[in-house]
Amino acid sequence: MNDFIILPPPPLSSLEVPPPPPPNSDAPPPPPPPSSDVPPPPPSSGIAPPPPPSESVVKKRKLEPKAQPLSIEQLLAKKKAQDEAAAKPKFLSKKERERIALEKRQKEYEASQQREGPAKMHGNAKDHANGSTNGHPPRGPPPTGPRSERTNGHVPSGPAAMRHSLPNKGYDMAPPPPPKAVAIVDGPQSRGKKASEDDVVAEMTRNRYMGADTNTSTFSAKKKRKRTTEKKFNFEWNTEEDTSIDYNPLYATRTETNFFGRGKLGGFADDEDLAVARQYAKAIEERDPEAGRQRAAEILEMERRRREEGGRNGIDKHWSDKRLDQMRERDWRIFKEDFNIATKGGGIPNPMRNWEESGLPRRLMDIVDAVGYKEPSAVQQAAIPIALQSRDLIGVAVTGSGKTAAFLLPLLVYITELPPLNEYTKNDGPYAIILAPTRELAQQIELEAKKFATPLGFKCVSLVGGHSIAEQSYNMRDGAEIIIATPGRLIDCIERRVLVLSQCCYIIMDEADRMIDLGFEEPVNKILDALPASNEKPDTDEAEDALAMGSRRAFGGKDRYRQTMMYTATMPSAVERIARKYLRRPAIVTIGNVGEAVETVEQRAEFVGGEDKRKKRLAEILNSGNFAPPIIVFVNIKRNCDAVARDIQRMGYSSVTLHGSKTQEQREAALASLRSGSTNVLVATDLAGRGIDVPDVSLVVNFNMATNIESYTHRIGRTGRAGKTGTAITFLGQEDQDVLFDLKQMMGKSELSRVPEELRKHEAAQSKRSGRGGGVGGGGKSEESGGFGGKGGWN
Repeated sequence: MNDFIILPPPPLSSLEVPPPPPPNSDAPPPPPPPSSDVPPPPPSSGIAPPPPPSESVVKKRKLEPKAQPLSIEQLLAKKKAQDEAAAKPKFLSKKERERIALEKRQKEYEASQQREGPAKMHGNAKDHANGSTNGHPPRGPPPTGPRSERTNGHVPSGPAAMRHSLPNKGYDMAPPPPPKAVAIVDGPQSRGKKASEDDVVAEMTRNRYMGADTNTSTFSAKKKRKRTTEKKFNFEWNTEEDTSIDYNPLYATRTETNFFGRGKLGGFADDEDLAVARQYAKAIEERDPEAGRQRAAEILEMERRRREEGGRNGIDKHWSDKRLDQMRERDWRIFKEDFNIATKGGGIPNPMRNWEESGLPRRLMDIVDAVGYKEPSAVQQAAIPIALQSRDLIGVAVTGSGKTAAFLLPLLVYITELPPLNEYTKNDGPYAIILAPTRELAQQIELEAKKFATPLGFKCVSLVGGHSIAEQSYNMRDGAEIIIATPGRLIDCIERRVLVLSQCCYIIMDEADRMIDLGFEEPVNKILDALPASNEKPDTDEAEDALAMGSRRAFGGKDRYRQTMMYTATMPSAVERIARKYLRRPAIVTIGNVGEAVETVEQRAEFVGGEDKRKKRLAEILNSGNFAPPIIVFVNIKRNCDAVARDIQRMGYSSVTLHGSKTQEQREAALASLRSGSTNVLVATDLAGRGIDVPDVSLVVNFNMATNIESYTHRIGRTGRAGKTGTAITFLGQEDQDVLFDLKQMMGKSELSRVPEELRKHEAAQSKRSGRGGGVGGGGKSEESGGFGGKGGWN
């Protein structure tokens, strides 16, 4: 028989001991271990040791495979999983939390009661033995472990002195003492049943750990409806409560006012005010028979004027129905919007509505009537009042807007106040000079100026290329108050000592941007530098004062401040440089939108490729009979003018040409035949695009599209002038891709024009391009001499 030796199991290390399982959320927590102050009971000696295992158990253990111990990594992973599971929060209902708290409190109370008896006896005996008489409770045994283990397993909630004091032992704060007895003997407190101390302690404990019971809602839907529906204010009162009628007779009769239309104030009609005024006047007349009648008449007259001029009638009336003294700021704003007038600068006067309000002298007004100017144009309405105040002016207006008369009339008023020329002063030069970019424009200004200046006794002389300087010097032998010249010829006369500018005090630059395009920036600067410096305006606020600028200066009695005016269609950088250098605090007047075509011109565009197809299409347009002569046809190259003119003559129409290779006599003869009606069609280059005023032009044909949009704008501006309507037809080809986008934009802004479908969908018209035309403001060059006789130079 084999004997089996039973060996004890190997001891487990501290790491191999598995942690206790997580506590069950439903079971109450275990009671705390007994305090270390009470020693554990000794083991009983009568208990026998456990019997040894039986033979079958020993055999079974031998047969079973021996369990392998867990590794350290497995034990750590298992402990970490158990700790994570134990750390997860578990939901407890309110009733469960109350039950657990009460059970815990009950066990703590029972444990404290069990410790009080032996602890007291043991403490008293120890105190007597040590002779302690300080009355403090005895100290416990020395600490045997961490403080958390010595406090029955829970974390301390306060200082140790407060936790171990006898009155508050077991909880942090003692319940409040019971209320003192009151003097009322038969009150409800004496009759009610007194609550027990245990109930008070239990209620305080529950409130401390569970919080006050605030879940009881006091909301009442009935009360809420009552609060929201009850009336805060009562606007309905009994009329009998009004006692004002007792002492004030004004409330005895109520005024019945008719509310209709647009009333005056609060809906009261003007008829009621008139009736009240008449009643008041009648009462004054009855009270004072002597002076009351006159006073009553004055009151009625004041009421009549108030009704006509002020109140709602003054607002309802249009500015054309008002007198000048009745115009308000609102009326002037509407007036400027109607005529598309924009002004910029300080101290600018209001525009004039008609010639009677212009402030021009009567002699000049008679000449205006004789010339046939019935109504002033927009640029005349805005510029003439400003120029009459001796202000420097920059006028930005489209072509054909009446700029010539806008600067001529103030010029004549200015030199009228100066002494006439005599034998000594006629050699000092003119009083005023007018600069124009081309000969045709200068001669046109001369013709217009003579209409007004000759009746006033003033002499006008033009200095342009194409004529001999000797002839022009002979014209100035007796002096001239006004000189109209191109920059090149004027510089030539100054350098040859034919002309001096010693007493010039009025300068006008017409089509300033065109002069810059033709390369006249340097000549213009030379001319302005040749003016006397003694009459320059100060660059201060005084330059905006009309009284200071209009008064005569002490120097000679005739010398006044220089006045400079500049008219242009656009404002390139070179024009801005001239304006900043020579103009002093100028007023800027803009008519319409800068760079846009005239609103009275209907623009049409057709894609026609090739010279032969364009000539055939031109013949169809001329033979349609829809357009009466005169007609202007624009081309880009000078040699094409004669070819197109011959083709037009073969169609049965008379035609003339105008370009830079023509002499001055040929140019003047061509324009004269077109104005007189002996010629039907004018074929020209861009030379005729500016300053050519041919009345009643019904059609402009761009046989070749202009190289830039600015030239196109001035070309079509030859028609639709002086308020009349006109038509502009443009032939387009593949060579015009650089300006298609600008052309589409300009046609789209016109109310009379319609963008053709082919132009709208064209690839080149979708975005702005930079090419030979340079787009808006581009300095595209065409084959044109610029009006210098075809040979270049300034003559």
